[in-house]
Order: sequence, then C-alpha cells, then structure tokens
Amino acid sequence: MKKVKMLYEGKGKRLYTTEEKGILIAEFKDDLTAFNAEKKGSEQGKGALNCKISSLLFELLEKNGFKTHYIKRLDTQNILCKQVDIIPIEVVSRNVATGSLSKRLGIKEGSVLPFGLVEFYYKDDALGDPIINDEHCKILGITQDQEELDFLRTQAKKINAFLKDFFAAKHLRLIDFKLEFGRDGEGNIILADEISPDSCRFWDMDTNEKLDKDRFRQDLGNLKLAYEEVLRRITN
Repeated sequence: MKKVKMLYEGKGKRLYTTEEKGILIAEFKDDLTAFNAEKKGSEQGKGALNCKISSLLFELLEKNGFKTHYIKRLDTQNILCKQVDIIPIEVVSRNVATGSLSKRLGIKEGSVLPFGLVEFYYKDDALGDPIINDEHCKILGITQDQEELDFLRTQAKKINAFLKDFFAAKHLRLIDFKLEFGRDGEGNIILADEISPDSCRFWDMDTNEKLDKDRFRQDLGNLKLAYEEVLRRITN
C-alpha cells in the first residue's frame, strides 16, 4: 500500500489516501505541541514510539471487542487505517485530577476521582477546544441524536475501565486520556486517532513520575526515555 495524496496534517500525524478507496495511511510525526500549539518542539524518534504504542493498544482493544479504525502497522511510523468522518468532539476520560480539571475546579492535583469522569471538548483550535455539554453538541450541529452522545460517553467509560486495569498490571497509573471517534463508511461510530503518551497521562505506580507529554509541557526533559519506558512496560 502506497501513499497517494496527503489528505490532512494535524499536530501529531499526517493522513494520506491510498490506491484503495476508504483506506488511509497515518504517519506519526516527531513534532510536539502543547497549550493549543502555543508551545512547539520536536523529538526525534517520538513518532515511531507513538506509532508502535498506538498499534499495540489498538490491537489489544480490537481483540477485546472494541471497534477501531486500525488495520495494521506498516512500518516504524505508519499505520494502515479505515477512513472515517471524525466527530469533532475530544472525549476525555479522567481518573485522577490534574491539568485543566485541577485549574478549573480547584481540585488538588493527584486527587483520585470517586468515579471515572468523562468530558466533551469541541475540536476547534481557534476556540481553544472549549469544554461542551450535550446541549452544546446539538446547538453546534455535531449531532441531534442523544443516543450517539450517550454511546460516546459509554464507550469512553468502557475503554477507560479496560485500559486502567491493563496499565495497572504494567505498573502504570492511567491518569486521563483523550479519545476521538469517527463514523465509518457504513455509519458506525468507531474509535480513531491514536492512543499514546501524546494523548494519555501515565504516572509510575510507585513514584508518580510522569511518563507522557507532560514532560514536554512542563519542561521536565527526557521525553523520549519516558515514552520508551511506556513501550517497554506494555510489551513486557
């Protein structure tokens, strides 16, 4: 399968059409962005690490009944995936307070939440990806179907419960993570985008050392080493 035309370039990936209709190649980039792209950088090898981590996690989810856009990993930085119409909602699952949740609600960072919290954010860089509720989704024309919104929320909770246990067995705390969903050619809503230390927060179970993109956001250094450690634990 070969890249034909670049369809889209985002912060962490490029999407290309292929010779086969409805099948895309996603290329993972070494670029780093934070705070709605106000902070930018690059880390050689980061794209390859995210590609492998995402591939392994998509394969794991598929084997456990979660439908995704993932088909297979082609090489170190490219995966083959189904073309989907992305729903412009970032579905964020939270288990521990940190980041914007702590800032918005004054909850002390590191506080374990009494249940898995799911929040919706409107995918719009110009607006800073604002938090939205179900009524906002309907006003914005994202969907008028409450069942679709309920499905996104339910799927996020199920994926969170599954991955939280999986990572705990790898001695990693799944703090929070972002999911994106899209509609495939038959109108089914399936998981898309990526699952990696770019889109998840991982803390070491014992030390709470941050092993994700917060190392870039907070100038902690050793980002590549952190991503390599996540990969090592997943594969072991």
